[in-house]
Amino acid sequence: LKQVFNKDKTFRPKRKFEPGTQRFELHKRAQASLNSGVDLKAAVQLPSGEDQNDWVAVHVVDFFNRINLIYGTICEFCTEKTCPVMSGGPKYEYRWQDDLKYKKPTALPAPQYMNLLMDWIEVQINNEDIFPTSVGKCKEEVL
Repeated sequence: LKQVFNKDKTFRPKRKFEPGTQRFELHKRAQASLNSGVDLKAAVQLPSGEDQNDWVAVHVVDFFNRINLIYGTICEFCTEKTCPVMSGGPKYEYRWQDDLKYKKPTALPAPQYMNLLMDWIEVQINNEDIFPTSVGKCKEEVL
């Protein structure tokens, strides 16, 4: 279990919303609707009077946290030896390109690809220009 929470591993702690903020309240509303067995279409519908960018941001961060949790439970089984290619089955291979270190699409082992992907997403989520922490000030293009 200690290995799962190692900061150098892929698992990352959840990004949290500050209690008392509007985003915290939106997050609680989203959690309640998703956990209640309500129709998914209704659960993700923008609540009346809420900012669409804030609602989307809450769901993006929640999705990121859930993916981190899921990947954290399987990352010890997906090593460079057992998962030498990042793929979506036999027909699809994912290649990494970030225009920094990897200027062209590059085949990588799945764990390395996932680490780069999760790091990239975390940088986007923590970018105040894309996901500002003050409510109602998101840019139009989220990602």
